[in-house]
Amino acid sequence: MTDKFMSPHDVPAIPGTEGWERLYPYHYQFSKDDPDRAAFEESQLWFYDGLHYPEPHYPFDLIWDEAWFLALSQNNTRTFLMPPALGIDHRIVNGHVYITPVGVADPEEVGRRVPTFMKRAGYYYENWDRLYEDWKVKVNGLLGELEAVKFEALPEVEDETLVFENRGIGSGYELLAKYDELINMGLKVWQYHFEFLNLGYAAYVTFINTANTIFPDIPISTLTRMVSGIDVVMYKPDAELVRLARLAIENGLDQLLEDNKSSAAVMTEMANTTAGKYWLDELEKARYPWFHISTGTGWYHHHSSWNDDLDVPFASIVMHIEAIKAGKQVGRPTEKLIEEREALIEEYRSLIGTDADREAFDQVLAVAQRVFPYVEDHLFYVEHWFHSIFWNKVRELSDVLVGAGFFKDREDIWLLKRGEIRDALWDHVTSWATGTIARGPSYWQKEIDWRKGIMEKFQAWSPPPALGTPPDVVTEPFSIVLWGVTTSVLKNWLKGVEAATGTGVEELMGAPGSSGIVEGRARVIKSAKELGSLLEGEILVATTTSPSWAPAFTKIAGAVTDVGGAMCHAAIVCREYGLPTVVGTGRGTTTIKTGDLVRIDGDAGSVTILERA
Repeated sequence: MTDKFMSPHDVPAIPGTEGWERLYPYHYQFSKDDPDRAAFEESQLWFYDGLHYPEPHYPFDLIWDEAWFLALSQNNTRTFLMPPALGIDHRIVNGHVYITPVGVADPEEVGRRVPTFMKRAGYYYENWDRLYEDWKVKVNGLLGELEAVKFEALPEVEDETLVFENRGIGSGYELLAKYDELINMGLKVWQYHFEFLNLGYAAYVTFINTANTIFPDIPISTLTRMVSGIDVVMYKPDAELVRLARLAIENGLDQLLEDNKSSAAVMTEMANTTAGKYWLDELEKARYPWFHISTGTGWYHHHSSWNDDLDVPFASIVMHIEAIKAGKQVGRPTEKLIEEREALIEEYRSLIGTDADREAFDQVLAVAQRVFPYVEDHLFYVEHWFHSIFWNKVRELSDVLVGAGFFKDREDIWLLKRGEIRDALWDHVTSWATGTIARGPSYWQKEIDWRKGIMEKFQAWSPPPALGTPPDVVTEPFSIVLWGVTTSVLKNWLKGVEAATGTGVEELMGAPGSSGIVEGRARVIKSAKELGSLLEGEILVATTTSPSWAPAFTKIAGAVTDVGGAMCHAAIVCREYGLPTVVGTGRGTTTIKTGDLVRIDGDAGSVTILERA
């Protein structure tokens, strides 16, 4: 078995994509022609960030990767001085992002960073609740500013108020300024995103490491149960769907919803009855903000929100109606999770031999539980609520450029880098200002058509899980708990998926996501729109899962994902719904086929294919 992955400089080009590099910033390219940078790249392990990006990036969509590239790294390296870890470096190959955590190699430097980290991180841990409330004020203020942004076509003649109110600022300048403001808001919300997040994960890692010292070889699935069952905003959208499902049953509207009509048809019929009008009023109360939740992860422009496509939450409401009428548990089994959590904690505390160890255990557990709400809630505020509104603001801007003839369809804008959009806007406003012909209409459509062809080829490419040189032992904490990149996982990636026995039974290894063992037929799901195909008792197999998929959890028996570690959002969500889960299998969606009989062990992190469909 080889001890290295393919060199990042030797990834073969996809035929017909020559010149693809110009779709992305130059510094995202692997740099074979730069000796110093190339030597660094060869020495590092670069793993595909399928946790966040199960699809290739349209040029504009890279904005969120750029945003967290900066925000995470500067907080680790320059603000809090995380002792063992610097930032995370990023590259792009065939539209797919690869990342490498940069550690602190010198033990003495690690030691020098500790006092600063303890002082600064300690301030946040000690004042967490107050600072988090301040955070919500800041983010809600930014959401209000985002909602207020409006993009309109440039006028044939400026309104006379520009003259008689002595404003002195023209519409061309204002259009450019609004675009800059929109982009800066997007980058700013990600600064807020990482104000707490690294510290939240650090608290998890400290808890895991302390517990492992006291209880050697304690399963990570046991430790994660000790921070489950805590109330967070991220589960509110699904709770609202459960509420609406119960209201529909109570008001005799359940059959109307179950008749598989479109959301628009259902709402039209409901508007004709008193009970229906009441339900629609309750729907409107739920929509803002709780339907600002992406049908995917929120990272891509085409991950529409529930508010953009009401057919999706209506289908989920029907799932809840069916489950309620069948007498099943809907929503999170919170009380059960809390009882199990407290019993588990007490059981392990009673086994601790010294007061010092018990005090250390109690302290790190308390901090891990305190940070838990933020580690999940930021996801709703940023990746879902903010992103959902942001994408639609960019579409408004695109309408301006479509109206000016720069391209044909508002969805074409995603094929431009954000800097290129500003160049196009400058072209537009200067030609408008001077009364001449803009260059953009004859330039951009040809370029966009070419880029569409590139993106189609990127979609068909299967990115290797890793490139470069793996370390002897993976020690970087976030890679382990968030991405699920461990020493054993890398070994599995190096050897590929192999038969576990000579009988055709295959086994995949991943990370324990949520406790339990279960067998069932697999259902491979690529998007939220396919969730309606799930049958009772099936095993959901996906690249990753989204919190917006929670209504489907009333049907499934367990879940398997390609990516993620024990503290990734998919693992956390599945734990909160009591579903045995294995995350980070690497190739679950390509190895397992719909209809295969599989057994998943959420404690061991194994998935066994018992029978092929």
